[in-house]
Amino acid sequence: MINHTFFSYTATNPTLDIDDGVKNTSLINFISSRQNWLVFAASVFLVSVPVFVEAPLVRSFPALSVFLTGFLLWFSMRLMSSSRTYLWGDLLFGFSWTWLTGAIYWGWLRYEPIWHIPIESLGLPFALWCLRKNWGKIGNWFYLGSLLGTVLTDIYFYLVDLMPYWRQIMRTTPAGASQILQNALEQVETPWGEGWAVILALILMTVGTVSLLNKQCHWYAFGGAILSTILVDSLFLIAAVLA
Repeated sequence: MINHTFFSYTATNPTLDIDDGVKNTSLINFISSRQNWLVFAASVFLVSVPVFVEAPLVRSFPALSVFLTGFLLWFSMRLMSSSRTYLWGDLLFGFSWTWLTGAIYWGWLRYEPIWHIPIESLGLPFALWCLRKNWGKIGNWFYLGSLLGTVLTDIYFYLVDLMPYWRQIMRTTPAGASQILQNALEQVETPWGEGWAVILALILMTVGTVSLLNKQCHWYAFGGAILSTILVDSLFLIAAVLA
């Protein structure tokens, strides 16, 4: 009887351990997947913030916009000081670079599009240095995704010869912007403009989607920043159509 009890225990106990392990693994995978998608959603939101919040603010108060970077950095460090909120502090830290470079460019240099990419890239050396040190991966990959989306958008402006309209619209009144947008839209609606729009959109979608195949938070931050570029550009196109 003792032997029967012993063998019954050894036969069934591993099954219980395996079941518990499977349940724990499933729970961890669920939590990880949910966290990844929350990072993705937050990245999409943060790419939209400079367009709808910072752009109007920086026109009237450029210095204030730059100084707000200090608050964002301080708050991100506060979040990173706790293991429970570290992830969100990491993401906010990367966003701080996007906010700072956007404040500098749109505050003082927005009349000349040639300065857009150099200013937006000011945080690039630091981001690459941080990634080399394996620090702040979520925020720095978010910054790189946002920067890549900006670069491809500007490339489209150069290819389709929209830079003259950029300069005009930055120097005109809101009332005069409507006609400039209509003229720019005519340029976009040519076969050349539509063709390059499709090509660059496919590049963004491919890079963004492939990054989501890597089940890690920093790739979801990168993918969210990339894919939201398509959303933001689409909103500008809609605004031009409705102007």
